[in-house]
Amino acid sequence: MIKAVMLDFSGTLFRIESAAEWLSAVVADAGLTVPEDERDACVGRLEEFGAQPGGVPPRRVPPHLEELWRERDLTAERHRAAFTAMTREAGLPAADLDEALYERSQMSEAWQPYADAEATLRALRGRGIPIAVVSNIGWDMRPVFRDHGLDDLVDAYFLSFKCGVKKPDPRIFQMACDKLGVEPGDALMVGDEPLADSGAAALGCQVHLLDPLPVDRRPSALAEVLQLL
Repeated sequence: MIKAVMLDFSGTLFRIESAAEWLSAVVADAGLTVPEDERDACVGRLEEFGAQPGGVPPRRVPPHLEELWRERDLTAERHRAAFTAMTREAGLPAADLDEALYERSQMSEAWQPYADAEATLRALRGRGIPIAVVSNIGWDMRPVFRDHGLDDLVDAYFLSFKCGVKKPDPRIFQMACDKLGVEPGDALMVGDEPLADSGAAALGCQVHLLDPLPVDRRPSALAEVLQLL
């Protein structure tokens, strides 16, 4: 019987804006004029290098960044260094946009909850099921939950850069289960990354994986979690 639910952040409860929207917002704020073909080419490179936090994973990581990339979610400093380095590798319309892009990725306006996120969290709350967010991340995204009116529906947050351990390491899931007061066998982990989120299964948690589609293409997948209870 499921007595507690853990959920991932990016690709599960929220999705970041597209890479094109991300770049366009920063370029506009900087007062730059970038030809459409140049902007589109830059977006393609940013996606190739997985340079957008919460965006698509990199298709390749330069050898000199491999170690930093592997450890990016363990500290805020590594996270910033890894993603700003990837944006520079991709090539930008202006050299100083790397920090602005990183800052944009932490703004609440850059994130949208999935259409069924609030209803699903409220339904879980209504059934008396405690909820934790368990995320591999290098920044504190709790303001995103607050600004979108979802923070009061989450009981605890376990963020890798604060915990010093990241998924799929079972320890981060154990931390969440301990806080929620349940045995792992009575907990469900809902996420979108097969390797990272399935680490909960090593403890005996049930795992349910979602497809991290754009918000407008995934209207009701989270609500299916309620059928697993």
